[in-house]
Amino acid sequence: MTKQSKIGVQMFNLKQKVEELGVYATLEKLHELGFHSVEVTQIAMTSENVAQLKKASEDFGIQIAAVSAPLNKGANDPGESLETHFDKIVNDCKELKCKYIRIGMMPLAIMGHKDQVMQYIAEAETMAHRLAEYELELYYHNHHVEFEKYDGEYLIDMMRNHTTKLGFELDVHWIQRGGENPVAVINRFKDRIGLLHLKDYRIGRLEVGEDDLKDISKFMQKFTNIIQFAELGQGSLDIPAIIDAGIDSGVKHFFIEQDDTNGRDPFDCLQDSKQYLVRQGYADWI
Repeated sequence: MTKQSKIGVQMFNLKQKVEELGVYATLEKLHELGFHSVEVTQIAMTSENVAQLKKASEDFGIQIAAVSAPLNKGANDPGESLETHFDKIVNDCKELKCKYIRIGMMPLAIMGHKDQVMQYIAEAETMAHRLAEYELELYYHNHHVEFEKYDGEYLIDMMRNHTTKLGFELDVHWIQRGGENPVAVINRFKDRIGLLHLKDYRIGRLEVGEDDLKDISKFMQKFTNIIQFAELGQGSLDIPAIIDAGIDSGVKHFFIEQDDTNGRDPFDCLQDSKQYLVRQGYADWI
């Protein structure tokens, strides 16, 4: 791993902590756990929160490496988008010394509609060029739906092949859930990924009661829905191989994420993931 790469925290599963403690105290806790970079998401970028992010960054030496913003939003959707709040988002990034903006997900309404997705990704490509004028980079974050095939080709590969400026933030759990090998996809996206989500993939325990055995539909519902988001090292993914492939493919920031902590305190989960990475020899990169 080169000195240019870092392992930090994706704040998705800390949104409840932010509501309870506030932005500043949440980053202070991450500092106590030994983390030095974050990707901000699911946090309203109010003037107060941006100020707290900046102060926490300066006080605790935590880099605000990436922020989240949708490309556009529906008429009834709350919050900001790049199309409606472009200047404000750019100014926030400058204030926070943040270089990367990531789109967390395509709009729900266009999922499964290839032509609409490709039109959306063309608009994202245009936005990536516009942001580049301000020395900012735009990335698209995948889930499993981008691994739907059209005429034998994965949608995510079509998205890559029809863009040049837009980057991709690959999420290895969702790649696995989409039926592909995370290392193979990372290698395929060489030089198009600057950000990557470290998130393990675990098969949970199947618990079946008598009622489930009487109704095959109930049994199948449980049988096919036991995949869990896991702490690093507690699932089936080869995390060291993923990190090595990421480095070779140009990743600058790895972010630990766990969408669902299965009832555990997210800070405890982050501590477990960090300890695993330390045991694997990545202490200097956190």
